[in-house]
Amino acid sequence: MRINMQALGCRLNEAELETWSRQFAEAGHQLSPDNEAADLLVVNSCAVTQEAVRKSRKLVRRMQRLNPAAKLVISGCYASLEKADALKALGVDLIIPNQHKDELVARVCRELIAEDMPAIATEPAFNALFSRGRQRAFIKVQDGCRYRCTFCIVTHARGEERSRPVADIIQEINHLSEQGVREAVLTGVHIGGYGSDINSNLHKLVATLLAETDIERLRMGSVEPWDLPAEFFSLFDNPRFMPHLHLPLQSGADSVLRRMARRCKTADYRQLLKDARTAVAGINITTDIIVGFPGETESEWQQTLDYVNECAFGHLHIFSYSPREGTKAAGLAHQIERPVKRERSQQLHELGHYLKQQHLQKQLGQTVKVLLEEPLAEDPARYWAYTPNFSRIAVQCNDDSERSNAITHCRIQACSDDANHLQGKAIAP
Repeated sequence: MRINMQALGCRLNEAELETWSRQFAEAGHQLSPDNEAADLLVVNSCAVTQEAVRKSRKLVRRMQRLNPAAKLVISGCYASLEKADALKALGVDLIIPNQHKDELVARVCRELIAEDMPAIATEPAFNALFSRGRQRAFIKVQDGCRYRCTFCIVTHARGEERSRPVADIIQEINHLSEQGVREAVLTGVHIGGYGSDINSNLHKLVATLLAETDIERLRMGSVEPWDLPAEFFSLFDNPRFMPHLHLPLQSGADSVLRRMARRCKTADYRQLLKDARTAVAGINITTDIIVGFPGETESEWQQTLDYVNECAFGHLHIFSYSPREGTKAAGLAHQIERPVKRERSQQLHELGHYLKQQHLQKQLGQTVKVLLEEPLAEDPARYWAYTPNFSRIAVQCNDDSERSNAITHCRIQACSDDANHLQGKAIAP
């Protein structure tokens, strides 16, 4: 059976998609990049904002319209929150809520695919990631969240925290490494909560993965700042653990953080950054900021701008707040007008661009190991890559050994004209 799969939203959705890809392939089915040529369509949906809900609904409708003969399966947060009748009206054949995502492939094979399997199964070395042009894999280590930030609907959609057994994670990473994947990224709804239900923790997980897997590069996905103990930074002594952390801040004003029900004050976050930068040379700290949270005054907004500038982030993910039905924040007074949010967002984008430029400039002249990905469209001899601290770089390659999915030494030479990425040249070690 030919299967086309698409995901919206977070890296966790991507990680789940990749797991399903491998499971479908191992069951003897063929992954297809062509929606209209597929026999089965799978959507991993998102509902983190109203815009994400709209995009999820639009994607489901478009896939059904382009290929009405195919079976259509939907999972993810939108599927978990939307009423089943509404989804079936869109032409959905099977709905898999978040709580049963681990059963998706088995249920699809049992309920939608005929029992007789293809006569020739795929080769054992088949890798769904490479068929989609990927050099890194997103590894789901846990699901769910115990906290209730007032702006977040995902905790309602994903449910309580559930950690994967470490043995399963080790097996998955080693299997991917054997197939040629060079880098694994740990993902989850609340990664820092890993182990809360199995008598473990994130520090133990990463230490074990570094000791018992062969993957050449290991990264962390987004982790809440209050989840990192001081001893966590010693893990970066291992050069296979990449020096980058995405620590969502959301606001630089403590009064706004209280309304968000965030568990980290600006003073705590400031100390965390100091500890990380003292312990890990060249670490890149990136973050999320929500613009225009209900009740955000001009004074609170200025506090955020000043604090973000002080923190010198390497990159900002900027979100304009939009009310999400089912969250506490949607009922808060003093919702911010759209023109005000637009103006503040523009201010923050300008500051973020300046900070990124400063972050990139500090790396000029360094020699680092990079993982080559796809060639530049305008110059096949240059490849996109990421430095260990997750700075994007265009690398001038010298020979055929320095091509997609290769790890090579690179001398960082310049910033791009728009200051959005680095430029470098592959060199002998």
